[in-house]
Amino acid sequence: MKAVPIQQFDPEYASEPAGFPKDQWYVAGFSWELTDKPVARTLLSQPLVLFRDKEGKASALEDRCCHRALPLSLGTLEDGAIRCGYHGLLFNGQGQCLEIPGQVKVPGQARVQAFHVVERDQIIWLWHGKNPADLPLSPPPEYPHHSSGKYLFGGDVYHYQAPWQLIHDNLLDLSHLGYVHLQTIGGNAKIHMNAQMQVTGDESAVRVVRYMPDSEPPPTYTAAYPFKGRIDRWQEIEFHLSHLLIWTGAVDAGSEPVTDPDRGGFHMRGFHGITPETETTCHYFWTMATNPVSDPEETKRKVIEQTTLTFDEDKQIIEAQYANMCRFGAKPMIDIHVDVGPNRARRIVDRLMKDNP
Repeated sequence: MKAVPIQQFDPEYASEPAGFPKDQWYVAGFSWELTDKPVARTLLSQPLVLFRDKEGKASALEDRCCHRALPLSLGTLEDGAIRCGYHGLLFNGQGQCLEIPGQVKVPGQARVQAFHVVERDQIIWLWHGKNPADLPLSPPPEYPHHSSGKYLFGGDVYHYQAPWQLIHDNLLDLSHLGYVHLQTIGGNAKIHMNAQMQVTGDESAVRVVRYMPDSEPPPTYTAAYPFKGRIDRWQEIEFHLSHLLIWTGAVDAGSEPVTDPDRGGFHMRGFHGITPETETTCHYFWTMATNPVSDPEETKRKVIEQTTLTFDEDKQIIEAQYANMCRFGAKPMIDIHVDVGPNRARRIVDRLMKDNP
């Protein structure tokens, strides 16, 4: 990623652009969510129903029967099609009505809008084009840590009563760990606030790298890895419009360089798909992958359990933050040194909204 000069502190930090950038892939869900029942989910202000078609491919339709407007998500799945729970109209994964009970002829206009979705590395991606029928301009992002076999992972979905960019802010600024996550991945707050930090990026991404040498290992780390004592920690964060990749971990203090891309030690590779539901609510799709050195399933369980506790803490903070922003109205907020990454991400979203509204 090409480095560009850092622009300090945006006074419009709290502003939220209307709508969401188009011609982009957004996370719609995970592969394991599509089982024997339809999944209802509003994404980018569009109510959708997700299910698998006859070939087992993920499908997304407008969550509205074209007959009497009942949500299709209240229906049932039958051999790769979804049957409306009101009068039994049956629709395939392309939105075409296949059957109307008690009626031989199916009108050609008996269909609902279908949307482009693709599964890759157990992530379901939704193409948000200028028009629903537009073909994607590129393949969805890959995430090999789900499929390489080098890591064990688990994940979940959160619903937030807060705008999506507040989660961007939170994930791009890990200095808060020492205050919000004392019982899990935190550690010494002073070390977090004074960590060596590098911020680089380009027109579509931001990269924040932080190093915390000679640190006391936090509870999550000691629960999952046999450290000998103090540790050298790293945090590498990559922001993309629809998702963030966060690679954190540690090695025994002084044992090897934390800048080595092939370093050992304890790894936590987080995938964070942040998809707006509306302009004031969003979905947070997360997974955490780790590299157990012993008792793999138990170590994975501990890491996922600790990660869930961490994200529960974040959710409480962010929703309380947004509620207070609504309560106090458009009052100015100051920026400090840890806000460089979040502010750059906001400028990317603003630019994409202007270039491709």
